[in-house]
Amino acid sequence: MRFKYLLIIICIMAVAVSGCTSHDSNPLNNSSVSSSNSSPSAVPTTTTTSTGSSDQHVEVSGKCYKVVDGDTIDVEGVGRVRFVGVNTPERGQAGYQTAKDYVTSMCLGKTVGLDIDNAKNKDKYDRTLALVYVDGVNLNQELLKKGYAEVMYIPPSEFNPYSWM
Repeated sequence: MRFKYLLIIICIMAVAVSGCTSHDSNPLNNSSVSSSNSSPSAVPTTTTTSTGSSDQHVEVSGKCYKVVDGDTIDVEGVGRVRFVGVNTPERGQAGYQTAKDYVTSMCLGKTVGLDIDNAKNKDKYDRTLALVYVDGVNLNQELLKKGYAEVMYIPPSEFNPYSWM
């Protein structure tokens, strides 16, 4: 009889403990994220900043470890990031290397800040859509101003790239 009560108590405790696990609702902190310092999946830093004339709202920051092309980079803790509102030439097109070289000089190996598009935060390729900031500079806007990119506005988006020109 005593064994029966002990077994019931153990079962109740097991059920109670298993219900005490937490589920993180932050999509950036999933099981593929580790806390390694230099790996592509390091946990990003979340900050909110507003500086000077570039009204930046940095939601996530991380180190850029790869430049894919003139409008796509890879960021630690975030993954692949597509510059929202702009389109640079594709491989083999005129201007491709110039745009990629500019983004490489601005981003590669540096901490970038991301203002993720709240209206649509991923594209059809599962890339994070964001404004990309380095040292307070909106690179999406700079790509347009320097002539390395064209406006590519695809609604819904919280950003209006036509206002950057």
